[in-house]
Amino acid sequence: MRVLVVEDEEFLADMIVSGLRRAELTVDIAHNSRAALDRLRRDAYDVLVLDRDLPGLHGDEVFRYVVEQGLPTRVLQLTGAGPDGRQEPGADDRLAKPFAYEALRDRVLALGRRARSNRPPVIERAGVRVDTGRRLALRDGRPLALSRNEFGVLEVLLRAQGTVVSGDELIEEVWEEHPSYRTNAVRVTLGTLRAKLGDPPVIEAVPGAGYRMGDGAEPGGGGEPEPTAGARG
Repeated sequence: MRVLVVEDEEFLADMIVSGLRRAELTVDIAHNSRAALDRLRRDAYDVLVLDRDLPGLHGDEVFRYVVEQGLPTRVLQLTGAGPDGRQEPGADDRLAKPFAYEALRDRVLALGRRARSNRPPVIERAGVRVDTGRRLALRDGRPLALSRNEFGVLEVLLRAQGTVVSGDELIEEVWEEHPSYRTNAVRVTLGTLRAKLGDPPVIEAVPGAGYRMGDGAEPGGGGEPEPTAGARG
């Protein structure tokens, strides 16, 4: 599950992010609305934890961007406890400050489950098709016999819609138990997956960043990226 936390109070933001990462979620942070909008334009998130009262551009503008773009991201708004602590119409949930961290974590997990349940069951790019409901994968109509991790990696890369996914993000999304040698586990799985997909290659390695699904217009990169814990993009 991937979460974006938008909160201008750095101590509170760090507390939220640290707690959610301990819950084994992939979490990014933005301290203002413009940084949040940049993140949302580049990356895909299951849940957005959004403080309404941000300096400069108001937090409601971030929420409206999610709505106008039709993003599947679920929104948990953090509001003041006073009479102005209203919820923007259409927001998925609201939590008034101050709050217990456990309450925020439980709401984020619940929203993440809702976001994932609404994902389209069939995704396709560059002739590669994955039916998540039936656990089927095909390349140009040819069925692929994939392991659980190979299928999971392929699904994550397809859902990223051509943006870069880091090795650490693949581990967080796919592996039930995080392996000790994270980069090697990803590389081994990517190697067998690429072999099963065949030519022309569609999974590209982005040095120093991660991997992405190409559009099939040009041959994919064959090199391996340097280990990275960074986010997409």
